[in-house]
Amino acid sequence: MSANPEAIALPKDAVQPGVVSVILVNYKGAEDTITCLRYFDEIDWPRDKFELIVVDNDSQDGSVEAIRAAVPHAVVVDAGSNTGFAGGCNLGVSHAKGEYVAFINNDARPDAGWIRAAVEAFEADAQVGAVASKVLDWSGELIDYADGSLTWYGMGYKREAEKPNSAEFDVPKDVLFGTGAAMFVRADLYREVGGFDERFFMFYEDVDLGWRLNILGWRMRYVPTSLAFHKHHVTMKKFGNFRESYLLERNALMSMYKNLDDESLAKALPAAMALAVRRSLARTKTDATALDLQRSPGGDDVGTLEIQKMALTGPYAIDYFTDNLDTLMKSREFLQKIRRRPDREVFPLFRHAIEAAYAIEGYNSAHDVLIEAFGVAKHFTSKSRVLVVTGEPLLERMAGPAIRAWEIATALSSEHDVRLLSTAGARVTSPDFEVLYQAGPKLKKITDWADIIIFQGFLLEGAPWLKDSSKILVADVYDPMHLEQLEQARDLGEEGRARSIRETSRILNEQLKRADFVLCASDKQRDFWLGQMAGQGRVNALVYDEDESLDSLISVVPFGISDQNPVQKKHAIKGTVPGIGVDDKVIIWGGGVYNWFDPLTLIHAVDRLAKRHPEVKLYFMGLKHPNPGVPDMKIAWETQQLSERLGLTGKHVFFNTGWVPYNERADYLMDADLGVSTHFHHIETAFSFRTRILDYLWSGLPIVATGGDTFGPLILENNLGRVVQPEDVDGLEVALEEMLFDEAAIAEVKSGVARFAEDYRWKNVLTPLVDFCRFPRRAPDLALSLGDPDQVARAHEKPPWNFASDLRLVKGYLAAGGPKELLNRVGGRLRRLVRGTPG
Repeated sequence: MSANPEAIALPKDAVQPGVVSVILVNYKGAEDTITCLRYFDEIDWPRDKFELIVVDNDSQDGSVEAIRAAVPHAVVVDAGSNTGFAGGCNLGVSHAKGEYVAFINNDARPDAGWIRAAVEAFEADAQVGAVASKVLDWSGELIDYADGSLTWYGMGYKREAEKPNSAEFDVPKDVLFGTGAAMFVRADLYREVGGFDERFFMFYEDVDLGWRLNILGWRMRYVPTSLAFHKHHVTMKKFGNFRESYLLERNALMSMYKNLDDESLAKALPAAMALAVRRSLARTKTDATALDLQRSPGGDDVGTLEIQKMALTGPYAIDYFTDNLDTLMKSREFLQKIRRRPDREVFPLFRHAIEAAYAIEGYNSAHDVLIEAFGVAKHFTSKSRVLVVTGEPLLERMAGPAIRAWEIATALSSEHDVRLLSTAGARVTSPDFEVLYQAGPKLKKITDWADIIIFQGFLLEGAPWLKDSSKILVADVYDPMHLEQLEQARDLGEEGRARSIRETSRILNEQLKRADFVLCASDKQRDFWLGQMAGQGRVNALVYDEDESLDSLISVVPFGISDQNPVQKKHAIKGTVPGIGVDDKVIIWGGGVYNWFDPLTLIHAVDRLAKRHPEVKLYFMGLKHPNPGVPDMKIAWETQQLSERLGLTGKHVFFNTGWVPYNERADYLMDADLGVSTHFHHIETAFSFRTRILDYLWSGLPIVATGGDTFGPLILENNLGRVVQPEDVDGLEVALEEMLFDEAAIAEVKSGVARFAEDYRWKNVLTPLVDFCRFPRRAPDLALSLGDPDQVARAHEKPPWNFASDLRLVKGYLAAGGPKELLNRVGGRLRRLVRGTPG
């Protein structure tokens, strides 16, 4: 590394190997400083292997004398002026003799193992240039720092702050920056890179330093066993929140100017400066048209304008940035010349770079326009680790939910690291992503791996830790399970049915409470789910202020059809199934037979039609669901009984008693002349999305279906076939005959099917999910916001203890991993109580 003109000089005495120099900056806080220093009497580190250095920033309140008297072995340096946090730390390092320098806020305290864990991390890996400590609040109950996130416009923040402390924050990892409240740096490296940038005075100097070390090829390692506790006094309020905002705005601009490479800076800096101005004006609702003659034609000759100081934070920040640009240019030139890592390699450490962060009217729209206009969004993306989870088995024979999960994994694998997991079994592989089977407590390892988890069904019951995690969760509720249970659970008896409906509804509500993004199958479903989410409090001001359409909360992603056209490898029905000839007219029932379907009316219609057209054959593709957890349906038995009674089985009605393998379905569908879907009139129908109809579209088949569901209007509006009323044998017979024998009508319908099918290709229907995974983010009402605390509050505060909540936890832990998991959780609770950190 070449010499840095901003490097900090070595102390007069030689550096002492193995010694840690602990530096505190004091400004009118002697009581806190003394408290912090006394905790070092309990530190698990040899007394001759660390020194305490306090820099007093000209408190002029007797702090220097008080600290020296209370802790005589500490070195107290009188700065002579208020040099800010950055200047104070740098002054302390210039007096430090240690191999490592440690920074801790004067209103924090170290855990006994704070130093030892950090030094062990340095000794274990020479590429670790700095250690970011895990920081909790003073009681040890909530997170203060467990990772650092950075927006594309340079604002750093602690996404995990104020979350309950849990095991998910005990995993070491590389981070972009640590918090100045508690961190360590190799002393020689700190001096060589210039330490904290004193132009910052306070705020973001830790972001800038960590970012700088990363692009220079060093690792900043988050070490959770290097633990500290922080009171986090809000000292800036007495000076005015506008001063804090001003410092944050200007320091963000300086840090991005110094650290972004040329391509990134060219895209981000102009947009960031424009956004800083808009943020200042929008948060104060300042009228930006006051000087605009066109928009304010009245005009006046008054030369003054009353404006809030907060509205000037952005413009003043840009002016400060401009005023310091001459020295910043030199810093940037040096830094870019010696950088070792490209921005693309560092971007994953930003965590969530494309984030507006503030829920302010008029601001989010400007943010979105700016990132598009300057190409920021595409440039700042990096691969995410995406876990797609289904409760259906991933086998050669797959039902709709498993097929959907497979197609989602396929679509996302070109841009992300994707794993597809089934909690019910897996015996297939893919060249594009890893396919896994896992359930119970072993799910923890794979969910810890993921950045984004897209799931169906009952995942949160088997992995309850996800509910309180910081993972980005996408709930795929295209299948309204609780409505299905109204019919499907009818055979379970009165008590069993009530329990099934109640539990399924509860599970869905848990998903909707926790999901950062929700997928449904149709606009009609979206209205239904929005109503249920409103009942859970998810339709709130924070979500609305981010996106008035609520599309960022819930989006329509219907079931799709393959991007490749079907290819028939062999005849699976015509000339193959005994009783069906190569010239017969085949009506295909393309899925399972469940209690909400009405195959009985269809069989009566086929019975009538076959008397005039003996070549008509009805083929059921599957009676037995591939998931053994799905019970046999009463209607399936009744269907076979009716066919037998009418003498149709083996002559005009044929049953595949198993299930067609997914990759062989084209052989069956392309042997058909017509696809059919008939159902009863009830609530499940109203919000269903018949995935079998997608297979008909894929195969170019005319469709005859019962009305009342999502596809009914689509079939009519797009001339995809014919729609009949529920249980209308006469109407169904007429529709079947027309779509089998009226060549002109069939040709017209097939043309409509071909046009319409393109919109339902997986590559098209999955667009909302693909876009979300490119720029994933926590829902605004679930995540901590960067906005003013007066404007944005946490949507879900930790509830007080009660017996019922603990009983639900016990049930969840038993469901996830049995008695062993329950004992582990109880043990963890007891350990926290012993340490005085309940929860």
